Amino acid sequence: MTDTASSRVALAAVSPREERIGMLLVFLSALMWSFGGTIARFIHVGDSWTVVFWRSIWAVGFLVAFMLWRDGWRSTWRLFRDMGLPGLGVALCFATASTSFIVALAYTTVANILLMQAGVPLLAAMLAWVLFRERVTPGTWVAIAAVITGVAVMVSESLGGAVSPIGDGLALLIAVMLSLATVITRRFAHVRMVPATCLGALLAGAFAASQATEFTVSGRDMGFLFAFGVINLGVGLAFFAMGARLVPAAVAALLGTFEPILGPIWVWLVHSEVPSGRTIIGGAVVIAALLVHVAFEFKRQTRPERPGITGLPSPN
Repeated sequence: MTDTASSRVALAAVSPREERIGMLLVFLSALMWSFGGTIARFIHVGDSWTVVFWRSIWAVGFLVAFMLWRDGWRSTWRLFRDMGLPGLGVALCFATASTSFIVALAYTTVANILLMQAGVPLLAAMLAWVLFRERVTPGTWVAIAAVITGVAVMVSESLGGAVSPIGDGLALLIAVMLSLATVITRRFAHVRMVPATCLGALLAGAFAASQATEFTVSGRDMGFLFAFGVINLGVGLAFFAMGARLVPAAVAALLGTFEPILGPIWVWLVHSEVPSGRTIIGGAVVIAALLVHVAFEFKRQTRPERPGITGLPSPN
């Protein structure tokens, strides 16, 4: 079977209702991930690898419990067994992105990482178009440009720090890994990717265990690490894995941009860290672009055939 033919088989039509559910799930994943900075501020653990370890362990525990509740023991085992190379690819992408983020923070600024991550929608759209000829609408390209512009305004005040090729290279690697995960999840939508995200968290935890200097934390910190792993990482990964297979890769990545936008808002509200004027202006541009684009996507129901997967059950 040719690449074009296989792409057509994998990209049959989904119903408008399924696409709307997919968009909602991807947005909810970004919402869960956006709580990360706020939760992290409550954790007082000296070794960051200890935080990564416990966060990953709690995420794995939640994802396994979720699959057992939804599918049972036998079906959960089959999901892990049958996810194949696409699932392994998604797992490696998430594991690489999560560990690279920790290492990148030692070499470059958070602003540089966020600016790189703003390119995820563009990278995902380009990869989906180049590899699988998945159509990207002009409206999506405009929204992507607006998102990148808005995030660039947000982080422009702190881009004057020292530039590290290693740090910025890792930041670019994070963006590429997140883009690949989005495209693979979309392309192989018949593969349930929750087991893949679980494996990714397990790989990240295993690597962190090899780097951590200690594993003992206080009861207070363990409570926040539980929330960090379950709510922020585990629930976010589950929502993303279920939703990204139902919407075009560019739209999924675009919705995911809510994470770096909402994150500073929660820190502002909970920890009273007032964002700068440029952050507010840039965030307003991004949120406006995303809301307009999402509203347009909800109304775009005229074409009888749309990218997606035929016969997929609703991921309720």
